[in-house]
Amino acid sequence: MRLLLIEDDPEIVRVVRRGLEAEGFSIDVANSGSDGLWHAREAEFDAIILDLLMPGLSGYQVCKTLRSEGNHVPVLVLTAKDGEFDQIDLLDLGADDFLTKPVSIKILAARVRAAIRRSTGSSSNELMCGPIRFDLDSSRCWLDGNEVALTKKEMDVLYVLVAAKGAAVTREEMVLAAWGFDFEGDHGSVDVYINRLRKKLGSETIKNIRGLGFQLRAS
Repeated sequence: MRLLLIEDDPEIVRVVRRGLEAEGFSIDVANSGSDGLWHAREAEFDAIILDLLMPGLSGYQVCKTLRSEGNHVPVLVLTAKDGEFDQIDLLDLGADDFLTKPVSIKILAARVRAAIRRSTGSSSNELMCGPIRFDLDSSRCWLDGNEVALTKKEMDVLYVLVAAKGAAVTREEMVLAAWGFDFEGDHGSVDVYINRLRKKLGSETIKNIRGLGFQLRAS
């Protein structure tokens, strides 16, 4: 799937591009609103990730212009602004989703896939790995068919493991995916949430792989 990332911060571009490419996306980058609008007009994309506040042509203007021209590619706004009225304005302009920085790469990738599925009429938005079934739309999960109540951060951490489909996830990958690129805390936070998940899902559900990280039991 081909995405257009319209973002003027080079560090955010670097991290988001690297993370989404690891998720299997092809990424084109535009460093300004006007450049992004030109790319969106000249090529076909499965979705656009759009910064809101940029010098010159803002994300508001880019989204409004695309919709007025009949371009209905899914637009996900990625911004430091999180006000209720900002979200309402953008959704009224035709944006499909609104994410506040910092955002987990895994969650961003999931929301992109969900927006693309909605645009193509596909309804399935579930992931499965071993005994775990994870619904991205409702943020609910089931263990062996029984629903398990989890906090938002527990959901974020579990999603990273489910999406890995049995592959090991390092602490560094977990921090980037579940906490976002601006996280400045201790990587020990990962262990805290892994232990919480083990208490709710069973001690054998998440394994420690020495020298590699954590792995969700795939059977």
